[in-house]
Amino acid sequence: MSGEQQARHQHDQVSFLELLARGAAVEAYDRPVLLARADGADAAALAGLEHAKQLALRVRAELEGRRRREAELSALFETAHDLAGLRDLDAVLRAIVQRARSLLGTEVAYLSLNDPVAGDTYMRVTDGSVSARFQQLRLGMGEGLGGLVAQTARPYVTDDYFRDDRFQHTRAIDAGVRDEGLVAILGVPLTLGSQVIGVLFAADRRARVFERGQVALLGSFAAHAAVAIDTANLLAETRTALTELERANGIIRDRSGVIERASEVHDRLTELVLRGGGVRDVADAVSEVLGGTVEFTEARQPRASADGRAVRRGDAWVAAVSAGGEVFGALVLRCSDRLDPVDRRTLERAAMVTSLLLLAHRSAGEAEQRVRGELLDDLIDAPGRDPRLLKDRAARLHADFGVRHVVLAARLERDREDPAADGPAPGDAAHPRTSAPTAPPSASATSGAPAGGAAAAPAGPGRAHADRQRLWSAASHLAATRRGLASNRDGGTVLLLPLGPDETAAGVARRTALDLGRTLREPVTVGASAPAKPPAADPAAIGPAYAEARRCLGALALLGRAGEGAAADDLGFLGLLLADRGDIDGFVERTIGPVVAYDRRRGTELVRTLDAYYATGMSPARTRELLHVHVNTVAQRLERVGRLLGEDWQSPDRSLEVRLALRLHLLSPALSR
Repeated sequence: MSGEQQARHQHDQVSFLELLARGAAVEAYDRPVLLARADGADAAALAGLEHAKQLALRVRAELEGRRRREAELSALFETAHDLAGLRDLDAVLRAIVQRARSLLGTEVAYLSLNDPVAGDTYMRVTDGSVSARFQQLRLGMGEGLGGLVAQTARPYVTDDYFRDDRFQHTRAIDAGVRDEGLVAILGVPLTLGSQVIGVLFAADRRARVFERGQVALLGSFAAHAAVAIDTANLLAETRTALTELERANGIIRDRSGVIERASEVHDRLTELVLRGGGVRDVADAVSEVLGGTVEFTEARQPRASADGRAVRRGDAWVAAVSAGGEVFGALVLRCSDRLDPVDRRTLERAAMVTSLLLLAHRSAGEAEQRVRGELLDDLIDAPGRDPRLLKDRAARLHADFGVRHVVLAARLERDREDPAADGPAPGDAAHPRTSAPTAPPSASATSGAPAGGAAAAPAGPGRAHADRQRLWSAASHLAATRRGLASNRDGGTVLLLPLGPDETAAGVARRTALDLGRTLREPVTVGASAPAKPPAADPAAIGPAYAEARRCLGALALLGRAGEGAAADDLGFLGLLLADRGDIDGFVERTIGPVVAYDRRRGTELVRTLDAYYATGMSPARTRELLHVHVNTVAQRLERVGRLLGEDWQSPDRSLEVRLALRLHLLSPALSR
């Protein structure tokens, strides 16, 4: 190559820089190579020029990318600036759509928003659209490319809309898209948190592949659009709140005097509650403020409104005193003047405060009942506790632990007839010691009477639990009035009552059964222990006394004396055995143990035959009739009994022991409770 040609080729390489400098089109970069080839440049020179061309094109692409990113950042900055000074939401959304269309170089850009009321989505802003049908298009949720974007919260792009089967085509959507002439469509979601509120689109009327950077750019504009919508909504809510606040301020200014008066009444009623005032104090305070006479009545007449509003009844205003659907009574105001709305509200607030006072007094009573039950449970279950601590707890409950006491086990007669009564009631713990139930609210409880005294227990699976609840409530009230304790245990109720100088355990049991039965209006059986030492001196005596009372209760039921009260002293020789449980099991085992064991092993009925034999006056023939078996069967069973117990088992002395052991064995399920 000549020197002139080399200079020419060097000039051609420099020309690439000139092309870059003036931003020439891509086609212009082929000219230096074509000229060098025409001048006869050798292969090395042509290769050098080709390499320089490729470098120049790479630099050009990099410069183009930077200019594009600069334009995108500038557009995003302008959008953020528009949002900062947001005044008109439509103007901001139009600017976003226009910038998106310009930067992506598409023919059309548009934005749709979801309508939660109509359950569809609609066109909010369009740019470059020429079809009125397209601009008014409404799409059902999940339909079209926009529905797919809204459903998945992810961007979707199609280079040929009508050939893409990834989304659901509908006649209305396809008609609108065809009318607009769109082919390639890119859609990105507008999201607030995890919620999709709309879709931003860019589209062309020819096939086109959208690059990843363009998808990201449109997503950035969508984020700005979502912020604009959220900001506009917040501004609207703020304006609404300010308007309502101004309206409220106007009302407050107009009624400031009335509000101050109502506030004063409220403060006064609050003070009454805090210092432990009573219903009478509330009535007096309201009487003074309203200038009339206010009385609390437990009667339902004059009838009060069920919604707690004060209503006119004759010459009086009446406000119901109620809580949780239970009506305690009413506040009745008698005044000569007409009652304005604020004064009616004052009467209603006083009725509410009265109900709170009544509930507080009731809750205090129920809490005291539970504390009394816990102390009695500790005496029975943990007799080793420090006597001084037990005595201090009793003193706080006004229970006298310095005198002899009697332990009483009480049970409703219906519990004995209920097969499920011996097990835990619904809601009771499986452990014999059960927590005291909370007595149901009742008007009688607010006046000091035991809750649920006259109400019958509801039928159904919860009846046993309701019966025990009523029994515990009545027994707790009775124990509190006698300076004693009561607790809910073992499917019934236990009471610990002090004995007066002239009182007996049997007398206390009979009186307790009578009082509880009268309160609950159904029979209550009460078994009593022998008098126990003062709990302060011997706390361990209460547990055995409770066991004795329960055995006595079971014996009363088996003896057909349900609904009565008795102590072991009332049961004769059986009572002496009940009072000393120590060796009853041993006596039964020594006397008829072989017979009981034989029945258990073989599944025979020797014990039942013995019981029938003694019940019929030791007559085999009448025993056969009672058992409905053959007389030979009776003879064989009695012969087996003789071999097990010995030949003298029917002698007078042995027969008495056998009969007594048999009776104790049959009573053992009740005595073991």
